[in-house]
Amino acid sequence: MVVIKPKTKVVFFVTNLDSGGIENYLLRFLDKFSDEFSEVLVFCKSGRGGELENRYVKLKNVRLKKIKVGNFNLLHYLRLYFWFRSHRDYVVCDFTGNFAAPVIAMAKLSCLKKRVVFYRSSSNRFVETKLKLWINAVYNRIVVKSATSILANSNFALSFFFGSQLDRRFKVIFNGLDVEQFVDSQTDLRGELNISSADFVIGHTGRFNPAKNHLTIIETARKIILIHPNVKFILCGRGVMERLKDPIERLGLSNHFYLFDNRDDIPEVLNTCDAYFFPSLTEGQPNSLIEAWIKGIPFVASNIPPIRDIAPVEFHRYLVDPMNSDVQASKLIEIVEGAFGEEDQQNLRNWAKSTFNAELRFLEFYRELIL
Repeated sequence: MVVIKPKTKVVFFVTNLDSGGIENYLLRFLDKFSDEFSEVLVFCKSGRGGELENRYVKLKNVRLKKIKVGNFNLLHYLRLYFWFRSHRDYVVCDFTGNFAAPVIAMAKLSCLKKRVVFYRSSSNRFVETKLKLWINAVYNRIVVKSATSILANSNFALSFFFGSQLDRRFKVIFNGLDVEQFVDSQTDLRGELNISSADFVIGHTGRFNPAKNHLTIIETARKIILIHPNVKFILCGRGVMERLKDPIERLGLSNHFYLFDNRDDIPEVLNTCDAYFFPSLTEGQPNSLIEAWIKGIPFVASNIPPIRDIAPVEFHRYLVDPMNSDVQASKLIEIVEGAFGEEDQQNLRNWAKSTFNAELRFLEFYRELIL
């Protein structure tokens, strides 16, 4: 007689469902694997959903739960404890790094057997004060004592948060992307945007956030355009149009910029680009940059450790100080003038397709949840 193991129930904890690295990663994962679970709950700790909510609820077996869980509210912890007591047969996975501590602690007290914390950032993303760092350290110790698996998407993240004191629970799982979605797409936006074949287009995809360093992108663009006035820039992401329109107009660069909020046609945006610029100040593992790599697009990016750790050594010459607009402009001008050749593009494309293949990387994550 063949015994069929019942499918796993899982609850994923996120802050909300606004478009961001965590939310898009989980959406992509569930698009591939939601059917492998008997039930999937996506628990929004802010008490609200977000821009991606409609896409989540369309996935098979996926339900949303929006309940406020504050970091310092004992009543919220107590409510969460009792909620877990009635969901002991679930696997719990929290994507909020050290701030998963209250959730994972309540899950342990409630006797949930599988408790996973996934670190999606490579450093602290708050203004550091003595009090906040002390709380963060306490939360970190709670995670170590309460989690049965601790995952990160880069070695640098594990090193930053846990030093060298790692055990078998710790594992790096790279991001997974739907490679075919980017490879199969051949259309671009040049006709729609009236961009001529003589124009050289540099792109950036990502929401407006100080860590994304958009103001440096504008300053670097100004220096490039002085030398190559045929260069255009496409920037898209939540808040980009609202926050960047005025500074671009003040510099007299409006004719060189195309600004968009969230778009669903990122492969077509990337097909429009001749180069990609990514000067982030901090990252976990940058999906936006990896998407450009999958397309084999010549790039200049930050030399911060999370990017340097995953970029092939042969392309480290295109990783520069994220605040040095002079060097950034110089490197991008080299690319405009043909420095990043066809062979480089093909090597980059092949490496990215094999390294970040969704089937491989999402399967790694799925196994961490069920085994």
